[in-house]
Amino acid sequence: MTAVAADGPAPRAADGHAPARPPAMSDVAALAGVSHQTVSRVLNDHPSVRPATRARVVEAIATLGYRRNLAARALVTRRTGTIGVITPATALYGPTSTLVACEQAARDAGAYVSVATLRTFSPDDVVTVVEHFLVQGVDGIVVVAPRTETLEALRSVHAPVPVVVVSSAPQPGGRAVAVDQHAGGRMATEHLLALGHETVVHVAGPPEWFDAGDRLRGWRAALEAADRRVPPPIATGWSAADGFAVGGRLVAQGLPSAVFAANDQLALGLLRAFRVAGVRVPQDVAVVGFDDEPGTAFYDPPLTTVRQGFAELGRRAVRAVLDAGAAGPAPAAAPDPSAATDGSFVPGLIAPELVVRESTVAGSGPGG
Repeated sequence: MTAVAADGPAPRAADGHAPARPPAMSDVAALAGVSHQTVSRVLNDHPSVRPATRARVVEAIATLGYRRNLAARALVTRRTGTIGVITPATALYGPTSTLVACEQAARDAGAYVSVATLRTFSPDDVVTVVEHFLVQGVDGIVVVAPRTETLEALRSVHAPVPVVVVSSAPQPGGRAVAVDQHAGGRMATEHLLALGHETVVHVAGPPEWFDAGDRLRGWRAALEAADRRVPPPIATGWSAADGFAVGGRLVAQGLPSAVFAANDQLALGLLRAFRVAGVRVPQDVAVVGFDDEPGTAFYDPPLTTVRQGFAELGRRAVRAVLDAGAAGPAPAAAPDPSAATDGSFVPGLIAPELVVRESTVAGSGPGG
């Protein structure tokens, strides 16, 4: 049987007798024996559709090969189901994991992601990307903002869609999501102190990175709360090569009993430097990293580290964009992670998790 729709005959195969056209929603409605409003409800997963009716519509969609017209849907709903993500052009684990998490969270929410990577975050660069996203009709924009230059550039942006910033820096009057980096730095340090170390040396990341600053402040807060000596932090880059160089200097200048590295790559470099020098971990020096990168359970020794909840970070960023687009006005100012000077959890931040392995406690196993 051939279904005939109100707007013309159903599409036919290209056999030379008649030009084929893409199936329309009215074709699906006619074949399923329902109204086009019912087809729309099924496509939008409306709960009011009876299971038997839904099944007929789904079968008709499959039979006809119907694909919904996203442009037409956007005209009706004023939403395209697309989120723009601006992120640094870097292979570093944190930003790339955040991007992947946002993409997956968007898919789970029935949306898609358009990505722009920037080598530099000048105001002109950011404004150009935002304008491009607006031409695409994105429903909102997520900005992965790990450095000070990113937020400075964002001051030039006045977008008519929600903008959510992934950053541990405070965002007065804006929308922001973040892992509690301060709490992570504090828990890493408290773990080492609880093992009996008198103090902890911190190998810090670049000072222009917000996360590096918050982890450093968490480390310092833990030492001060325990009334311990606060050694000068050692600022460096994020790479294993940077950690290896710092490890060599620590061996030459006087080995501490405990080191908290600002990320796992730095910790990897430290472990290698200590191994080359014949220093035993954790017997001679204990090492804690940050991030829980894939493979840290197989470092030699397996690395104790602070795990960040990137999946939850992406989910919250995407949810904030979608909810803000539906609700309109911006919420109250985002919490200020740096204000948590006592290391307590700030509502709205994602709590990190300490993963204990053999780089601090011999025989503790590979961990999670």
